[in-house]
Amino acid sequence: MRDRMRAGQLYKADDPVLRADYEQGQALLHRYNATQPDEDALRKELLLQLLGSCADAVTVQPPFRCDYGRYIHIGEGSFVNYDAIFLDVMPIRVGAGCQFAPRVQLLTATHPVEPEARRAGWESGSPVTIGDNVWLGAGVIVCPGVTVGDNSVIGAGSVVVKDIPADVVAVGSPARVVRSVHGPS
Repeated sequence: MRDRMRAGQLYKADDPVLRADYEQGQALLHRYNATQPDEDALRKELLLQLLGSCADAVTVQPPFRCDYGRYIHIGEGSFVNYDAIFLDVMPIRVGAGCQFAPRVQLLTATHPVEPEARRAGWESGSPVTIGDNVWLGAGVIVCPGVTVGDNSVIGAGSVVVKDIPADVVAVGSPARVVRSVHGPS
């Protein structure tokens, strides 16, 4: 099932191998979220164990939530504020210099539309990619399969359901481009 999940195919999360991967990630996540504010070195050590990759100058404010952790990659100088949720059944790639406000959600997990398949426990996923120097406002939700281009800004409370190009401001539900980051369009 892990191979199916990683390939973006339908899989069942109750598979013993996936369950063991999940529990390992959750144990590290629990330790991370229990750290004290002055335990920067321990936080960094735990992030390096939890995440697939994490550049040096990265801040992830607890509490943080994810599924496995190992499929998350965060670039140099990025900041993830409180209550972030990264559902990482597929890769989540966050570029360098990103700023995420509280309660941002990056979601790779999805479920079949057909009720029978959902009821049978099937699910799947698509990767999420956030370019360099992206700012996601408070409560932004980025849905499975979406890429947000370099330097873009997504307004608070927006739901991003399709790719956003580089150098734009997008807002709303669903998010739509309203202007360039360099001024009115």
